[in-house]
Amino acid sequence: MLIVENITKTYRLSRKQMYIENATNPLKVAANNVSFTVKPGEIFGLLGPNGAGKTTTLRCISTLIKPDSGDAYIDLGNERISVVHEDDKARGKLSFLTSELKLEEHFTPNYLFSFFGQLYGLDEETIAQNKKKLFDTFGINEFAEIKVSQMSTGMKQKTSIAISLVHNPDIIIFDEPTNGLDVLTARTVTDYLKEMRNECKTIVISTHIMSLAAKLCDRIGIIIDGKIRKIGTVQEILDETNTDDLDDAFFEIFKKAKEEDGGELA
Repeated sequence: MLIVENITKTYRLSRKQMYIENATNPLKVAANNVSFTVKPGEIFGLLGPNGAGKTTTLRCISTLIKPDSGDAYIDLGNERISVVHEDDKARGKLSFLTSELKLEEHFTPNYLFSFFGQLYGLDEETIAQNKKKLFDTFGINEFAEIKVSQMSTGMKQKTSIAISLVHNPDIIIFDEPTNGLDVLTARTVTDYLKEMRNECKTIVISTHIMSLAAKLCDRIGIIIDGKIRKIGTVQEILDETNTDDLDDAFFEIFKKAKEEDGGELA
């Protein structure tokens, strides 16, 4: 289980960023007291517009950045690991994939997979077994010896996903997993997420694509301006907003959030 408790993260904006965001305060609270839990065998979607705090929250959970306050815990039943205070240990239990992940262009998928497997302390047999499963699933075998610099965007994304899962983690965190992918590659990714859910993995994804969230996620957390505004199943959110479509439900929650915060609709 993944338990996120009161994560808060504030950034100082540059003058240029303040101008772009039309901000008067140089301090921006990207994640504001964010809390949620995700159970094994569940896909939890963090849903929100660009700049809502999705990526910041996931980076805190994934140990890439430290929150100003709050923590997240990997609960294994007989052990609870803090991502803030036991970050090295936590990294062995989780995977984080972002579209900003850049693979070294001079190497091949085969080499990179083995290299990262060794970094995680896996033996050669385990690396080979995991490589076969993931390369078969994502159709990487046909370009396994092609340098990253010569690969298409879809090939790079599939390779990145495989490498992020090299150590068979318990917690899987994907930031915009289908961003920039063609329809076939995106379907491969979502099908595999469902397969991992069936294997009782704990999965968190961020997205701003309502249709993806509605089809894939067991529960959704809607985040706006760094705050979690609503958590529930798609049907629960539709019922609470008295709507028939997740796009409409999201807009109702967005409007209410802006009214409560005294802001304007974008």
